[in-house]
Amino acid sequence: MEKLLEVKNLRKEFDVNGQKLKAVNNVTFYIKKGETLGLVGESGCGKTTCGRTILGIYEATDGEIYYNGERIDNKKNRQDLKKKMQIIFQDPYASLNPRMTVGDIIAEGIDIFGLCKGDERRKRIEELLGLVGLNKEHMNRFPHEFSGGQRQRIGIARALAINPEFIVCDEPISALDVSIQAQVINLLIKLQKELGLTYLFIAHDLSMVRHISDRVGVMYLGKLVEIGESNELYENPRHPYTKILMSAIPVPDPDHKVYETNIKGEIPSPLNPPSGCTFRTRCPVAKGICAEKVPELREIKPGYFCACHFVENED
Repeated sequence: MEKLLEVKNLRKEFDVNGQKLKAVNNVTFYIKKGETLGLVGESGCGKTTCGRTILGIYEATDGEIYYNGERIDNKKNRQDLKKKMQIIFQDPYASLNPRMTVGDIIAEGIDIFGLCKGDERRKRIEELLGLVGLNKEHMNRFPHEFSGGQRQRIGIARALAINPEFIVCDEPISALDVSIQAQVINLLIKLQKELGLTYLFIAHDLSMVRHISDRVGVMYLGKLVEIGESNELYENPRHPYTKILMSAIPVPDPDHKVYETNIKGEIPSPLNPPSGCTFRTRCPVAKGICAEKVPELREIKPGYFCACHFVENED
């Protein structure tokens, strides 16, 4: 399966009162056509910034982004790419214009790119509403008339309107009730199979990420610390931080393997990250080398990468 998206040494910095905040720091990964890459980590780790930088919402500070083999981070006009790459936002309340009808919200991209008009436009809106489990009668209503789950379905329909290939799902279920979360996840999986979509799925809910993702990447303080096939990463995490994250997943099984959670302290300020390994100040196995040398994200077995000085190659 060929790579649809490839990110190499991506960096995004923000200026905060004269200091450099490294929100994304030398992140490298790829996503194959038709697969879902989950991106997880604590709040502030840089996963949303990473997704938005890929889409061009933020301009990359450094690094390279390739889409279908073509470098896109240095393109001044990315209008043609906007048809291929879309985003589903986290907050279904804030991301929909309260003054626009659902039909006009969904058709924003259609109107911008002049894809269709009149009856054809109306039929396309009705088709999109049907795809996400809503009725055609909903197109003349306003966002405040819908529940959170319905609003997120409207947001999904809007993202699908111009037939994209790649969608960044930026925590699309975190603002929803648990019962609705499963419905939205199952809808995304169904749409992916029917339309051949590729996802970057950003989320906090680790169990949901496992359910939808083919591979999973773990971020900490702007860096990618582990990435690999979903089931393997969940069943046998290598990085100390990933092990601690996995231990936070509630499992109704007394015999389930639980990793020790003797994590120390709070997340350091991204304005003043620790030297060497950024996780060392909280890591239960940190040693002197961790303060002196930044661990490289290396391939410890085919297709599986980890950034830790104490993880051995498994060839």
